[in-house]
Amino acid sequence: MAAVILSTRGLTKTYAGVQANTDIDFDLPEGEIRAIIGPNGAGKSTFVGMLCGRIPATRGSVTFAGRDISALPAHRRIALGIAYTFQITSVFAGLSVHENVALAARRRLSSSAETEAKVAEVLERVGLADRAGQIAGDLSYGHQRILEIGMGLAQAPRLFILDEPTQGLAETEIAEFKDLIRSLTGTTILLIEHNMGVVMETADRITVLNFGQVLAEGTPDEIRANPEVQAAYLGTAHA
Repeated sequence: MAAVILSTRGLTKTYAGVQANTDIDFDLPEGEIRAIIGPNGAGKSTFVGMLCGRIPATRGSVTFAGRDISALPAHRRIALGIAYTFQITSVFAGLSVHENVALAARRRLSSSAETEAKVAEVLERVGLADRAGQIAGDLSYGHQRILEIGMGLAQAPRLFILDEPTQGLAETEIAEFKDLIRSLTGTTILLIEHNMGVVMETADRITVLNFGQVLAEGTPDEIRANPEVQAAYLGTAHA
């Protein structure tokens, strides 16, 4: 069994007396694609914010690669190998596709030769090699999301967190995204996603949150057949 790369124990966030997340125990094995799903307001974004360091936990712990990172700010967690893409694209619109990926690669590579090699590798991997010279702001929304994933991959993360990556994408772009995720063998991915087709076709395992707590965990088939999940979420989820 693969080693656990990320885990939480008793992770809780309280806002003005209201608990957004309550006592979440979570384990993510290295190399797994894990999806987090749940209704709106289930606490998905808060949970991921605490993993990334953007939201301080009220109590509980976050452990990454055997190290307690609960007190570390977001930039320190990034340096340890956690990459995170936002719900809204965060590319540099005025720079070229190549320059965007190069900026991300330079966070961990010192020589220009290494950076250039990594940029070429990433652009080929995400299917943007033929758009390397294009200004990022001129890309379609879907290609900007793919570029953002490329920027994350350029950092060679040990854990890649994707927050609603298919939001706003056309059907053809969603198909390309699924192919891309399935090609990222060996990369540990945490996927927060509403599109159940994407979840069921890409995730190895799924964690379901409801009312800020873990409702269920299992394979896509197990989650699809779980009556509690059907009642709480899948009956109203988008296909």
